[in-house]
Amino acid sequence: MTLYWAALAAAVLTSLLGQVLLKAGAVGEGGFLSQLLRPATLVGLAAYAGAAFLYIIALRRIPMSIALPCTAASYVAVAVIGHFLFDEYLSPQKIAAIGLICGGVLMLATA
Repeated sequence: MTLYWAALAAAVLTSLLGQVLLKAGAVGEGGFLSQLLRPATLVGLAAYAGAAFLYIIALRRIPMSIALPCTAASYVAVAVIGHFLFDEYLSPQKIAAIGLICGGVLMLATA
């Protein structure tokens, strides 16, 4: 069972990497096509594909009702990374929402 939890954790981290790379690819000049062909965007898309394969492995033994909410941990990490790497504002409302997400993930993971 540990292998499947490791696959789920790797899926979340790989998806997180993909999200950060897609944001990095979106920053800058040029149109959509130039954004799409940037190395950061292409690697980000590949990371998403890898995350999907890892998630499929995790679903072999982890119930979807637990696995999918655990992926919400990436929302928390993305908000924090966005704040520090891309200077995005973390309002009190967003911080409260992050707390709720963390609580929900913990409740489901221990159910």
